[in-house]
Amino acid sequence: MADNLNFTGTIINPEWMPSWSVIEIPDSKDFFGTGKSVKATAAVDGIAVTSALMPTGQGNHFISVSAALRKKLKKDVGDEVQVHIER
Repeated sequence: MADNLNFTGTIINPEWMPSWSVIEIPDSKDFFGTGKSVKATAAVDGIAVTSALMPTGQGNHFISVSAALRKKLKKDVGDEVQVHIER
């Protein structure tokens, strides 16, 4: 079982939480072995993200992307980012 997950994600405002900006983590339930909130080391475009990874309620997890993080990334909703997650 791999201890790292790398993928290209898109910053979105999901239908299930439209006031938030998030990056959905594909296949995260299988990767983490749970559908509950998890702590993991994550980086978005090389910038460390320290929040817990929360369940979407749709079977995956998400990374919350605050306005401050979007500013650091120089990215906004609809932009693609590189994500690295370590268990």
